[in-house]
Amino acid sequence: MQKTLIVDALNAETAQDAVQICGWARTRRDLGTCSFVEVNDGSCLANMQCVVDHGTDAYASLGSAGVGAALSVTGALTPSPGKDQKWEVRAEKIRVLGHADPETYPLQKKRHSDEFLRGIAHLRMRTNKYGAAFRIRSQAAWAVHEFFRERHFVWVHTPVLTGSDCEGAGEMFRVTTLPPGEENAGKDFFTRNCYLTVSGQLEAEALAMGLGRVYTFGPAFRAENSNTPRHAAEFWMVEPEMAFADIMDCMELGEGLIRHVVERVLEHCEADLRLFDNFVDKDLLIRLRAMLEKPFARVTYAEAVRLLESSDKSFVFPVVFGMDLQTEHERYLAEEHFQQPVIVYDYPREVKPFYMRCNNDNETVAAMDILAPRIGELVGGSQREERLDVLTQRLQETGKDPDDYWWYTDLRRFGSAPHAGFGLGFERLLMLLTGIANIRDVIPFPRTPGSLDF
Repeated sequence: MQKTLIVDALNAETAQDAVQICGWARTRRDLGTCSFVEVNDGSCLANMQCVVDHGTDAYASLGSAGVGAALSVTGALTPSPGKDQKWEVRAEKIRVLGHADPETYPLQKKRHSDEFLRGIAHLRMRTNKYGAAFRIRSQAAWAVHEFFRERHFVWVHTPVLTGSDCEGAGEMFRVTTLPPGEENAGKDFFTRNCYLTVSGQLEAEALAMGLGRVYTFGPAFRAENSNTPRHAAEFWMVEPEMAFADIMDCMELGEGLIRHVVERVLEHCEADLRLFDNFVDKDLLIRLRAMLEKPFARVTYAEAVRLLESSDKSFVFPVVFGMDLQTEHERYLAEEHFQQPVIVYDYPREVKPFYMRCNNDNETVAAMDILAPRIGELVGGSQREERLDVLTQRLQETGKDPDDYWWYTDLRRFGSAPHAGFGLGFERLLMLLTGIANIRDVIPFPRTPGSLDF
């Protein structure tokens, strides 16, 4: 018999004489004449109630199997007299595929703290909260690909191993085949220092210079010892690059992507979102729907600083023109002043990387950040510097040897064109979609300082 996913069984239009569902027991209640076992297979938030009559072969096969056991249940899909459930399965045959020791199984029918569940990350996806979070993650990823495909972007794969530091922060994981204590890079596998990438942007620029519109969607790594709710050592980035585009095109694309993903998740993950709206963030659905009602606010960096300076907020980091905005500043702008996502653009050149295009004032660059309520920076992007002489000067100003970026500067020698792109932190987008406040809880197996257990 073909197995039926619980999500399909619960949405069935008519009763069925026989279905087979497989999943894990969430609860078991033994009454006088029957047992009620709720089974979940991860396909949706709701459980399927299975009624097992005492004295039947199915009951004998069920035995002592309880919460956490993996079951295969075959029986008739019939209307349920219970409240808030349309169907139930009258079990005729049960196979216990895997027992769970009731004395040691850590997931019981109660609320567990996020800290506790992080310690059992290999099991936490069986809970309502994390099952919902990772289904939303899947839908959001599909929406990203859908958005770019509709706009004729080419999905490209950029290297995970790199010899250059795109962001210039220097916080990179080194990859080596040398034995401990050996520091001679010339003897290493690539005969030079090798690192895990922090961004696929530079390579994506090269691909855009031949394919026009491209995007990457993959892992990035940052060896930053920041034990905060917003940072992880391994995370996923969405990085589009557009040839023949400027900073305004970049803003439009970034806003459009966020709105598209929000719309699709609202459309396809209603039950999962409602769980977060009820138990995690009471204003989540209101905030997400509001994001679709009007365009994002836009403000220059200089205007943003003036707004911060004139506010009555006491910031931990005092606001000074020329500084890079901190999370508290970003959240004030998005949550309190504009009360919606806001795009800040034209940042001082001193606080931005070498590849961002210098504006005519020679003091700012054509950079933009999209700031979101509760998150802060969600997207960071810019028009790229397409002028060879200016790019070379910027490399030198930031302490980089232009010879190390020979192929990148070649793009400015051979058919250089205006181009722009951005990076969107996928996990931060998921935090926006779910109301989850810690990045560790939107990643199945988070990598953070001191944590590499799974």
